[in-house]
Amino acid sequence: MKIEALLYEKLDEKKTHCRVCQRRCLISPEKRGFCLTRENNEGTLYNLTYGVVSSSGVDPIEKKPLFHFLPGSRVYSLGTVGCNLGCKHCQNWRIARATVDSIYTQEISPKTSIELAIEYQCKSIAWTYNEPTMWLEYTIDSARLAHKNDLKTVYVTNGYMTPESLELIGPHLDAANVDLKGMSEKFYREICNARLDPVLENIILMKEMGIHIEITNLIIPGYNDSEEELEALVKFMVEEVGVEVPLHFTRFFPNYKMEDLNPTPIETLINARKMAREAGMRYVYVGNAPGLDGENTYCYDCGQLLIERDGYGLGKVRVDEKKKCPECGADIDIVV
Repeated sequence: MKIEALLYEKLDEKKTHCRVCQRRCLISPEKRGFCLTRENNEGTLYNLTYGVVSSSGVDPIEKKPLFHFLPGSRVYSLGTVGCNLGCKHCQNWRIARATVDSIYTQEISPKTSIELAIEYQCKSIAWTYNEPTMWLEYTIDSARLAHKNDLKTVYVTNGYMTPESLELIGPHLDAANVDLKGMSEKFYREICNARLDPVLENIILMKEMGIHIEITNLIIPGYNDSEEELEALVKFMVEEVGVEVPLHFTRFFPNYKMEDLNPTPIETLINARKMAREAGMRYVYVGNAPGLDGENTYCYDCGQLLIERDGYGLGKVRVDEKKKCPECGADIDIVV
């Protein structure tokens, strides 16, 4: 479904200036932006993805990953097509680089998506699989309906939206997992075809807006795994974001245009987690590495096991509505 886009300016010669993401594409008539989801028709910019769903399903909330937001609950997840980054290691490139007319999709209205989430007994709805900012208009309408029906809302995002976009969706967003891909401009430029600073600024802005955030960093051998870069990431988390914000280090496996690399060494993940903990981060996790005890939640004060995870399966949750450690009484940073 095609609707007129939000956040754009009409320019001379029927050109349009999109302000949805940090690319701020200047789009000529009958052309699309970098994301392939916004098209200039005779000087009017249209979003081509409203209600266009490429993927949907019911997931554990832990799969996003969100470990401190409604643990053990189910989330109804939807994705469309398109992305505003060009990551060489993208695991969802088949939809991220697709167009609405190149792959099979189905139409799901905001109203229907909320009805399905309720039918599937989910506590939240997430826009994920591809970058959710690509269907900003759809997610805003859906999020408003979700809140009216007591559903929480989630973005799984690369964080490359404009502040204007975040100001529109932010008041309707309860949680977000932000994929912080590295801590060097070189990595973002060469591997993601993007810039680092806007992502850092949006992470801070999300925190200030009261959105529950968790940060994921996929560690790619030889590209963003140096001690200096990991130290910079941890320093940013401690000094700019907060030691209470969950941090997920994730193991890389070869994909897309980086199939010639090896998976992340386990030792790298262990060292990254140790570095973050020693710097004061309260909740540091390791993903895609079974057997490391990297997904359990422990009390940062006394070390008590609070939430035991086995893959996406959950054992006993020892944090109640008071959100305190049952052993020492420490306040646990979690939404239950």
